[in-house]
Amino acid sequence: MPRLLPLVLVAALAGCARPPAALRGAYAPLTVADAQRQAGMGEKVRWGGEIVSTTPESGRTCFEVVSKTLDRQARPAFGDDNSAGRFVACASGFYDPAIYSTGRDVTVVGTVETVEAGKVGGADYPFAKLRAETVYLWPKRELVRPVAYPYGWGWGYPGWGWGGGVGWGWGGWYRGGGGRFIGRTVRPR
Repeated sequence: MPRLLPLVLVAALAGCARPPAALRGAYAPLTVADAQRQAGMGEKVRWGGEIVSTTPESGRTCFEVVSKTLDRQARPAFGDDNSAGRFVACASGFYDPAIYSTGRDVTVVGTVETVEAGKVGGADYPFAKLRAETVYLWPKRELVRPVAYPYGWGWGYPGWGWGGGVGWGWGGWYRGGGGRFIGRTVRPR
């Protein structure tokens, strides 16, 4: 039994790193930058990133997305400031811009259709355009503010001159030195 425990833990952790069912599958290893150079038209891809804009049109909704690398769950990597470019993904139906809002993480599965000229600010920009089959909106990442750890080493003894000792509290008797910060990132389940 003790020998099986590490194997069970590895299997359980590997199961946690799988993409959601709607995003699983085999996709062409085509990047947004490749598609902008007219490569891979008609290929099925899985791209993701951060939504720049959501534009409902007649019978469909188009998303402008800044592409980001995807992690093992096919979610745009947290804190990744690198991008292979921007793309536009159009899906049939209405997607509310208040929900699919600027800054939200999204992963799209679709077929590369064409490269469409557009603008980013005042600059001309070639957008790779996808016909989206799946638009997966990820839950917002909730960041928890760090809390100062109240225990630490400090100098001084109240009213008795200098000395060293363990302090407690936030600005209390010992002013516990450079306390550590404890925080965590809450990940969606």
